[in-house]
Amino acid sequence: SITFNPVLSDQFQAFFARPDTFGLGVCNGCQMFAELAQIIPGAEHWPRFTTNQSERFEARLSMVEILESPSLFLAGMAGTRLPIAVAHGEGFANFDPAKAGRGNPQAVIQAMRFTDNFGAATEIYPFNPNGSPGGLTAVTTQDGRFTAMMPHPERVFRNIQMSWTSLDNSAHSPWLQLWHNARKWVG
Repeated sequence: SITFNPVLSDQFQAFFARPDTFGLGVCNGCQMFAELAQIIPGAEHWPRFTTNQSERFEARLSMVEILESPSLFLAGMAGTRLPIAVAHGEGFANFDPAKAGRGNPQAVIQAMRFTDNFGAATEIYPFNPNGSPGGLTAVTTQDGRFTAMMPHPERVFRNIQMSWTSLDNSAHSPWLQLWHNARKWVG
């Protein structure tokens, strides 16, 4: 509706262009941001997110590594490997225009990727629940104000929600840092 409605499109473009705005698209929000990539400054190389290579809805915890990126949400977290909740049927980062994809994998700014048990980026199922190239599961804009990710950090903001942790089960998990970072950015 946004891209086909000139009034809505203009309003969203104005929002994305303002230097005091930011946004986090998780799961369906990630798909929405990917569809709006042409009107989000710095997102023009983002892929579309299409049907998982397993052709199934995948719901579980998976391991990810946070990559060095300008994402304001992931600031100070680069190199961290953590379990995260996954719940999606259409999370494959599709760059193939012949299969409804778009974008440029060499130009996209990666923010997070799925890893195997040894911490290596992976496309292998079940470590990578959607089969995305290089394990890609989050992208961000050049200025880091807009980040799109397929997994659900909001579902594991407490240590007790993790599959395992050596940290205090009653404490917040490292994923809460995303919201602390957003609050800090707001000032």
